[in-house]
Amino acid sequence: MELVLTRVYKRGGTNGTLTLNGHFVCFTIELPWKENRQNSSCIPEGNYELRSRTSAKFHNHLEILDVPNRSYILIHPANNAITQLRGCIAPVNLLTGIGTGINSKLALQKLLSLYHQARDKNEKVILNINSNRYEYLKQIQKSHS
Repeated sequence: MELVLTRVYKRGGTNGTLTLNGHFVCFTIELPWKENRQNSSCIPEGNYELRSRTSAKFHNHLEILDVPNRSYILIHPANNAITQLRGCIAPVNLLTGIGTGINSKLALQKLLSLYHQARDKNEKVILNINSNRYEYLKQIQKSHS
């Protein structure tokens, strides 16, 4: 199973849309891009395997594996990227601003359900993180020609 996270980068945070086979799953919030700096940046674009994880703080959530120069990058509930995230990704049902959203726990439950359905079929779960930067740059070039 491949989940696709398409990001929009802003100075105050990173918003995204998570899809599965072209169908909307939820929105996401993250820290802004700051060159992959620990505790202050979202992670680089790329393909990452996900695995289920449990902790006292976040209960059931997901871990993003093999992030370059980072560890314990999680997908866990949060409604404000700046105050509640340190490089992780938070699913949200509705975006309320740049790096903010609501109903994160509900969005995570939906995501966990999809994850466990795939794992029950012995499928790997991959997160493909990309952005619309290429399309955005094409639009800017077009408007200036």
